[in-house]
Amino acid sequence: MALGRKKKTPEAAQAMRKQPVQDRAQRTIETIFDATAQIVDEQGEAQLTTNKIAERAGFSIGTLYQYFPTKEAILLAMIHRGRRKVMDEMQAALAKSVAEGAPPERIIRERIRLLIEAFGAGGPFKRSMIRLAWRMDHHENIMQAMREGAEHISVALARMEGSGLRPANAATLFVLTRAVMGVIRSASLEESPLLGTRQFEDELVGLVVGMLKE
Repeated sequence: MALGRKKKTPEAAQAMRKQPVQDRAQRTIETIFDATAQIVDEQGEAQLTTNKIAERAGFSIGTLYQYFPTKEAILLAMIHRGRRKVMDEMQAALAKSVAEGAPPERIIRERIRLLIEAFGAGGPFKRSMIRLAWRMDHHENIMQAMREGAEHISVALARMEGSGLRPANAATLFVLTRAVMGVIRSASLEESPLLGTRQFEDELVGLVVGMLKE
């Protein structure tokens, strides 16, 4: 490495050159993301280039570079957006279930199902992008998502009086979130046929319920 050259950080790579404000700019970003996902799914991440992305999207390379400096920046922006969307959807679903007075085990199962779908199974088109996200995403970003999810669960459990579940302390939540996400991550990267099956879901639900029972 040459003296004085700054090492790129994940945050620097993720930064977009220009934030989309108008609808047209947002549609351009969506088209770039779609083209990127298609290439990764069909050819693999190793074959991904900004030129291929621009060609598939139907834009000039100059248009692409107006928004993203590198292919890594595109991928990290996609991962960040996808994770944020999933976290928001899970929080909304959790709040709705708690407000409706749903049984604790149903709430846990719904949460597990959403996690498996978002971070493991997906559809055939999505699985390659999910595996890529696990391989390249920054550790701190993943940990932040886990902490946020643990806080949501902790608040929800605290509201379930007479649920038969013990209060989840910090250690319990730490172990549970790492255990569940670790299993989903391994199944995704190993391309396990168990992903998306009821048996896989049942085992994770049993793990969580078993740890939380009084």
